[in-house]
Amino acid sequence: MSNKNSQIILEDNRNDFSFKKNKSNINISFNRVSFIFFIFFIIFIIFSIHLVHLGSRDSKKVINENLTGTSNKLYRADIIDRNGKYLSKTVSSIDIGISTRKVINKKKLLINLKYIFPNKDFVKIQNQLKNKKFFYLEKKISEENYEKVMKLGDKSIQPEEKLIRIYPEKNLFSHILGQIDNDNNGVSGLEKSLDKILRNSKEPIQLTVDKDLQFLIREELIKFNKIFNTIGSAAILMDVNNGEILSLVSLPDFDPNQREKISDSNYINRVTKGVYEFGSVFKTFTLAAALDEKIITAETEYVDLPKSLKCAGFPIREYDKKIPSNLTAEQILVRSGNIGSVRIAQQVGEEKFKSFLSKIGVLEKIDFDIEEVGKPIQFNWGKCPLATASFGHGITTTLLQLAKAYSIVVNGGYQIKPKLLKNDSNEKKEKILSRDLSREILPILRKIVSTKDGTASLANVNGYEIGGKTGTAEKSADGEYSNKKINSFVSVFPTSKPKFVLAVMLDEPKINENYIYHYRDGSNIKYKGTPFNTAGWTTVEATGQIVEKIGPILATKYSEFNF
Repeated sequence: MSNKNSQIILEDNRNDFSFKKNKSNINISFNRVSFIFFIFFIIFIIFSIHLVHLGSRDSKKVINENLTGTSNKLYRADIIDRNGKYLSKTVSSIDIGISTRKVINKKKLLINLKYIFPNKDFVKIQNQLKNKKFFYLEKKISEENYEKVMKLGDKSIQPEEKLIRIYPEKNLFSHILGQIDNDNNGVSGLEKSLDKILRNSKEPIQLTVDKDLQFLIREELIKFNKIFNTIGSAAILMDVNNGEILSLVSLPDFDPNQREKISDSNYINRVTKGVYEFGSVFKTFTLAAALDEKIITAETEYVDLPKSLKCAGFPIREYDKKIPSNLTAEQILVRSGNIGSVRIAQQVGEEKFKSFLSKIGVLEKIDFDIEEVGKPIQFNWGKCPLATASFGHGITTTLLQLAKAYSIVVNGGYQIKPKLLKNDSNEKKEKILSRDLSREILPILRKIVSTKDGTASLANVNGYEIGGKTGTAEKSADGEYSNKKINSFVSVFPTSKPKFVLAVMLDEPKINENYIYHYRDGSNIKYKGTPFNTAGWTTVEATGQIVEKIGPILATKYSEFNF
C-alpha cells in the first residue's frame, strides 16, 4: 500500500458519548425496600402496643382469655357459717402444660424457662421434653410467672384453668364439709350431698354452725383426747327447738385442702356415721316412755330391788353395789340403777317401749344433710332384749340421733329434724309426746348434775342450769364385749327453759393418775387421779370445761335466754 493512500484520522468524540441512568429500575428497587421497611415498622408498632396493653390489663382478665376451659363448668358456690364467715371458697388456679410436639426450639425454650423458674429440675424437664407428649410444667402458677410465660409466645405452652377449693379453717369443719376430687366433684360431706346446688347457686350456702363455738369445742376435745389417751372423740351442740346444729366435731379429723384419700376407719365421723351402744343414757328414754304413757310418776316407789337378776342365763347387775334397794322412779335415773330401769321397762312393755324409741328417732337410719350416716343395728326384741335395752345394753344408735332424741324429750315433745343448712322459714311443729313429759323429766336430769347422788356433778357449771345423763358402755368386737369403753354424756341447758343439747363422747378413754379434778360445789376440793374409767369421770369433766368456754358466747349471741 502506497503512503499516499495511508491516512490516520484522530477524532475527539468525548462530547458525543452519553450515559443515561435507568430510572425505572432504581425506582422499583427503592419502592420494594420502603414497602418491606414499612411492613416491619407496622409489625413493630403493633407488637409494642400489644405489650403495653398486656402489661396494663387486669391480670385475671388476661388469664381468663388464654384458658382452654370455661369457668362456668368449674364454678362452685362458697360455704359460710351462720355469721357469714367463709368455711369453703372457690378460687381459680392456672396449670401450665407443655405440648412437646409443638416445641420448635427446645434449647431456646429451656433457656427462657430457666430464667422464669430458676429452681426447677431442668434435667427432668429435658427428659420430659424428649420422652413425653405432654407434661405439666407448673401447677397453681402465680400471676406474675403466668404473664412471663405467656409473653414467650411459644405455642407449646398450654395454660389450663383449674378450680381450687380453699378451706380457710383447714381441719375445723372437715367432717361437715367433706372434700372434692381432682375433677371438682364432691366426694364426701356437704361437698357431695350439695354438689348440684353448689354448682348452680349464685349465692353462698349458709350453714347453721358457728365457727367460734366449733373451735372452742374442738380444742377441748383435743385436750381431753390427750388427758384420757382416747382413740377419738366427738361432740354435737344443737338447738333443741329447731334442730339447728351449732357445732359438730369428730376427732381425728383431716385437712380437706390436701385432698387425701382416707382409708383409716378411725377417721370415721363419730357423730353421724359411728353406730354405738351408749349404755345408761338410754335410761332417760326408759323413764320417759313410762311417764309419757302415764304408767308411773316420778314418785312411784320400787321396793326390794335385787342387786342382780338373770335373763336367759345371763346376769344383769348393778354397777354400784351401794345403790339402795328401795328407790323411786326419779332416784333410779338419778343414781343410774340398772335393775330399777329393767323394772320400769317391764311395766312399759315391749311394744310401747319400741314405739317410743321409734318416735324419738333412735332405731332407724336418720335422714340428714350429709350422706355419711350410720344405720343402727337391727334390734331383735324379746323379753331379755327389753330388759337390756332399758339400760342401753345391746341396742345401738348414733350420737346425732341421741342428741335429737334428748331434744324431743326436753323441748315439750315436739318433733325436730337436725340440720346443717340455715333456713329461716318457720316450720310447723308436730307434737309427738305428751305435754307434761318435759316438765317432769327436766328436774330429774338437773338433779343428776346438781346433787351428790347424781353421776354428773363435775359438769355443774355455775349459772348454766345443766342437766343430763351419763353413759358408760363396753365396746363389742366379734360378738364379745371387751374392757374398752364408750363414755358419753348428753347434757341439756338451761333446764328451766331448754335451749341447747350437748352430747359428748370419748372413744376408749383410759384413766389418768395425774389429772387433777376441781369440784364445782363451792368446796374448793381438788382430787388427783381418775378413780374409775366411767363417764362420770371422763366425758362429764370434758363437758363441764366445754360449757365454761362456750357458755359466754351462747349467752351473748342468744341474749333472750337467761342462763
